[in-house]
Amino acid sequence: MDLQLQDQHVLVTGGSKGIGLACALGFLREGARVSLVSRDLANLEQGRRTLVDAFAQAEGRISVHAADLKDPAGAVAALDAAEQVFGAVDVLVNSAGAARRTPPDELTAASWHDAMDAKYFTYIHMIDPVVKRMGQRGRGAIVNVIGQGGKVASPVHMAGGAANAALMLVSAGMAAAYAAKGVRVNAVNPGLTLTERLQEGMKADAKLQGIGTDEALARAKARLPLGRIATPEEIANTVVFLASPKASYVTGAIVAMDGAVTPMI
Repeated sequence: MDLQLQDQHVLVTGGSKGIGLACALGFLREGARVSLVSRDLANLEQGRRTLVDAFAQAEGRISVHAADLKDPAGAVAALDAAEQVFGAVDVLVNSAGAARRTPPDELTAASWHDAMDAKYFTYIHMIDPVVKRMGQRGRGAIVNVIGQGGKVASPVHMAGGAANAALMLVSAGMAAAYAAKGVRVNAVNPGLTLTERLQEGMKADAKLQGIGTDEALARAKARLPLGRIATPEEIANTVVFLASPKASYVTGAIVAMDGAVTPMI
């Protein structure tokens, strides 16, 4: 299926690894030009090499921009730099930042602030300027990769889950606010996914349950109706579709991608 993304400019935050990198590859395979934004330039350059190794036609169609998205000025500077290379951003995918999972007895006021800085504001600082520019142009699509922890309260993910829940509200609210201006906003909520962050979450779960990390992972997998953990590519496939003109009447959607471990409407 041609998703009609040829030569579209896609900006991916958190694009140097994990789900963000998988999204970048998916867009490149559809003929898009991709700007990667992340904190570490070395990781970004490694991500660029990984993408070109996986898809040779990506050469010359990737730009990288190091920025700390906790800083709103840094986010705008990265956006400006990306648009200087490939023109106006047609699609924004937010996948940067992750709140640390913390057992409840170890939470402090600083933990709650850190979670919002790490997950909520890293998204907001890029969403805010991008959605306004898209609205002025009368077109654009945003997909926020959030997390199912914002729907289901976990004892080790309360602070991060609160940030996720706030991002879901923002996604739905922005969809309603900017629909008349031609901008679509959707979100996906991955559950367990084979990324570096998975191990951190398993360590927190293991500590809370008083078991080993391998046992915590085995128990988590056993709870999955699909019987396996998602791959970053599976999440990316949904993101790419939602961002494409083939999903032109989909906006304000929050798509659960947790393998039906928390079935709900």
